[in-house]
Amino acid sequence: MDLQLAGKTVFVSGSTQGIGFAIAALCAHEGATVIINGRHEEGVEAAVAHLREQNPSASARGITADFADVGQVDGLLDRLGHVDVLINNVGLFDVATFTEIDDAEWLRYFEINLMSAVRLSRRLLPQMLESGWGRIVFIGTESAVDVPGDMIHYGATKAATLALSNGLAKLTRGTEVTVNTVLGGPTYSDGVASAVEQIAASQSVRVADLKDSLIRDTSLLQRFIEPGEIAHLVAYLASPLSSATNGAALRADGGVLPTLV
Repeated sequence: MDLQLAGKTVFVSGSTQGIGFAIAALCAHEGATVIINGRHEEGVEAAVAHLREQNPSASARGITADFADVGQVDGLLDRLGHVDVLINNVGLFDVATFTEIDDAEWLRYFEINLMSAVRLSRRLLPQMLESGWGRIVFIGTESAVDVPGDMIHYGATKAATLALSNGLAKLTRGTEVTVNTVLGGPTYSDGVASAVEQIAASQSVRVADLKDSLIRDTSLLQRFIEPGEIAHLVAYLASPLSSATNGAALRADGGVLPTLV
């Protein structure tokens, strides 16, 4: 299927690896010009090179910026130029005991997980409305609606981005601009893979066995989601074909099952 992304410019925050990179690579495959972002210049350059290795005809460039630094975000926004599609992907996650998370850590999570999307959307949404077409897609999580007890800080920030997405969609009424969220489930991103490998090594078990034990009975899929599986839905929402979908939170969570209390 032709997603009609040729000629569109797509910016994906936090896209040097994992879901973000998968989205950028798929959009480039569909003919879009993609802008990759990461905190470190060497990582951004490596990601752009990797994308071009996969697709020599890809139109891609990178911009380095750490979304924990407002000055760097301002610099990124000044360099972006016109963007047709904004993918708000950058984010932090980890497991932590609620009573041990101090104010500074809470603020760091809100700064990166929420305010990154606020700052990007605040600059780019008016441009999209003025040009008459645009797409904003938030990469969310089922943890925004079923917050894990050991990831409350993460779930709270992602719930806030879900509210942001819903509110921004109201500003696009009667236009060809849409704002949607993809609620992903447990995904075997690079960060998750690294954590699983470390745990498996410490417990002297096979990585495959640990992967199965971590996900078994928690979803209908009964396996980790691959980043590319999230990217498929995101690319559709980024395309002109999704014109009738706006203000939605679409699940790509593998059929996550509710926790029994």
